[in-house]
Amino acid sequence: MTPKIQVVKAGSNCFLLQARNGFVLIDSGVASRRTAVEEKLAHAGCGPGDLKLIVLTHGDSDHADNCAHLRTVYGAVVGMHPADVQMVECGDMSLGRKARPDRITAMGRVIGLVGRLMSLFGPPPFDRFSPDVLFEDGQSLSSYGLDATIIHLPGHSKGSIGVLTADGDLFCGDLIYNFFKPNMVWINDMVDGNASISRLGALNVRAVYPGHGKPFPWAEFAARR
Repeated sequence: MTPKIQVVKAGSNCFLLQARNGFVLIDSGVASRRTAVEEKLAHAGCGPGDLKLIVLTHGDSDHADNCAHLRTVYGAVVGMHPADVQMVECGDMSLGRKARPDRITAMGRVIGLVGRLMSLFGPPPFDRFSPDVLFEDGQSLSSYGLDATIIHLPGHSKGSIGVLTADGDLFCGDLIYNFFKPNMVWINDMVDGNASISRLGALNVRAVYPGHGKPFPWAEFAARR
């Protein structure tokens, strides 16, 4: 069954997927967009008890900000890769990262500046929490009603993961952005990042749903590598 995909614009792209026994949410967005996330869930028919799983592609606050709140309200299980757990437990996105990323484009610098400016006027840092499940590479999500697999995709962070459905839809977090064209915008470790891209080239990836920007065909990005 191809899951229905609904996008929630919440500081980052969050993706609500219809599963066999409820819903799966990929990333949770920022707290200032909490109402938009809850409205999207309600419109989809997802109420307390219906959200079975929240997958965090990595530990950055624009992806994890609402996680503790949504877990409390909806009773969802929260899962992420163990290498990024300290980020959400300590509320510090710098943990496990270099002082300067190996690659940051002009767009990445703009995004970083906007984020810093917004933090001066926005809500306090996200609620710290510990995940319920630690995902490993190749782990199936079938027990949550979703025909999909966790793919470890380090580069943006050590614990970055993607979700690859049986139909070839990849939710890649921040490994690739797509504002004007698909690009690796903010990569902490380029050796890891390039290895992750190479690995994806050997998998059945059809369409890519990035954490920032519009979905795009994998072939469009692969042709430029």
